[in-house]
Amino acid sequence: MKDSTSRRIATLAVAAFMIGLASASAFAQTPAPPTPNKGDTAWMLVASALVLLMTVPGLALFYGGLVRTKNMLSMLMQVFYTVCIVAIIWVLYGYSMAFTEGTGFNAFVGGFSKAFLAGVTPESTVETFTDGVVIPELVYICFQMTFACITPALIVGSMAERMKFSAIVLFIPLWVTFVYFPIAHMVWYWAGPAATVGAGKALAAATGDAKAAAQTAMDAVVANAGLAFQWGALDFAGGTVVHINAGIAGLMGALVVGKRVGYGREAMPPHSLTLTLVGAALLWVGWFGFNAGSALEAGGTAALAMTNTFVATAAAALAWMLAEQIFKGKPSLLGGASGAVAGLVAVTPASGFAGPMGAIVLGIVAGFVCAFFVSAVKNALGYDDSLDVFGVHCIGGILGAIGTGILAAPSLGGTGVFDYTTGKVADYDMIAQVITQTKAVCLTLVWSGVGSLVLFLIVKMLVGLRPVTDHEREGLDLVDHGERAYNY
Repeated sequence: MKDSTSRRIATLAVAAFMIGLASASAFAQTPAPPTPNKGDTAWMLVASALVLLMTVPGLALFYGGLVRTKNMLSMLMQVFYTVCIVAIIWVLYGYSMAFTEGTGFNAFVGGFSKAFLAGVTPESTVETFTDGVVIPELVYICFQMTFACITPALIVGSMAERMKFSAIVLFIPLWVTFVYFPIAHMVWYWAGPAATVGAGKALAAATGDAKAAAQTAMDAVVANAGLAFQWGALDFAGGTVVHINAGIAGLMGALVVGKRVGYGREAMPPHSLTLTLVGAALLWVGWFGFNAGSALEAGGTAALAMTNTFVATAAAALAWMLAEQIFKGKPSLLGGASGAVAGLVAVTPASGFAGPMGAIVLGIVAGFVCAFFVSAVKNALGYDDSLDVFGVHCIGGILGAIGTGILAAPSLGGTGVFDYTTGKVADYDMIAQVITQTKAVCLTLVWSGVGSLVLFLIVKMLVGLRPVTDHEREGLDLVDHGERAYNY
């Protein structure tokens, strides 16, 4: 009886072991989906807050200090309104238009599958740039929201002191819908590393008739990306999406709205360079979230982007001050602050691809070239870009976007371009990459330039763009908002 009981126990133990082995085998065949790393998540939360800091208070104070006293509150209000309205639009349909697959026009714009954040939960995730690494989707939504908020806020500096608030109220929602969201989709949307790696492995393993099917699957993965991404354009943190996009839109606005009353005949000095420097400093601090956060992980690439954001900015500020010393005899605080912003702009697309020495060179070039555009070129052509959005952001963005094609080369200390199908950095063709970068720049200039021009004209017909002359002389603070910045 005792032997029989022992045999039964042994039989049950063997059966349990076999069931466990079978379960483990089944589990191994269907691995659990990746879960977010808390360190990456924490960093992206901080980065999102830093980019908001760039806009309010950073950009608002930078712009506010540059205008005359009577328009200080107007400038603050325009930037603040832009952040508020775009944040709402982003979660209603902007995120879906920018970062989901479109139907029929996916190369240009996404669809509405995630409108009103449909399907987004605290548990849903999005991939980073590393296969198998994810972050919470809500964090990614907030991070990209801040980019969508600051880009149109940059534009208002071109029409500062002369554009009605009612016109801003109408123009900003139209612009982000028809210009920003499509550009963001064209440059940044792709299928992600998992799909690319999987298609690459299938293609490498396929033979015979299966090879054609695997190639078709790989082509579908490549096609499931925005147009500029399909071309292979590099834009780490927004040289095209943010700076060229806003800069050319600002120029169109300045031309359509026209010059300020008294421009070229009356002195229009900044009312508070103290606030301008405070704003510039906040921009620099916030830009670490902008650039280093675009790595989407707390790792080496984020560290590289942070380093480049330090050194390119410093180099550009010094270059601008040196240019003023050479041509004007005195370096100015405004020049130093403007140079810092030019360096931040130029290094943005290259921040995760260039080496630190390349970033310094890029900053020096941006400092000198942008200084030339906001003084010599602007004066020669006579357009009234009030706060030099075109000369700093568009020109700096073009330098950075094309410079990325050069500085990303491993032979110049850059990172090269990672090939997900082979799992290593691909051979780098600098000339081909510069051509691709130039195509992406031209795409942004045309899409944003033409689209912005049309939208400004539509707003002009509907509500008008600027107040009457007497109101403009009185100042937009009182005319539009019934307040004064300072009550002495």
